[in-house]
Amino acid sequence: MSMLCSVYRSPLQEGMYLYVPKNEPFAEVPESLLQRFGTPGHVLDLTLTPEQKLARADARQVLLSIRQQGYYLQLPPKQVAW
Repeated sequence: MSMLCSVYRSPLQEGMYLYVPKNEPFAEVPESLLQRFGTPGHVLDLTLTPEQKLARADARQVLLSIRQQGYYLQLPPKQVAW
């Protein structure tokens, strides 16, 4: 099942993105998360399907998270210390 989503970038932390339903973008996002995230910057809107390839997330997990809690938070990749 597909879903129309909006993706927002955090201005406070490089690589942190928030996936939310386009029709109610921040209805279910906790205020504490929005404070940590900063003022969201809109990146894009997309119709997300379970089969879709995403750069750093599994589309099925993103859809499941949005359906269960109203958003999906993509954290930055872990830095490897050399």
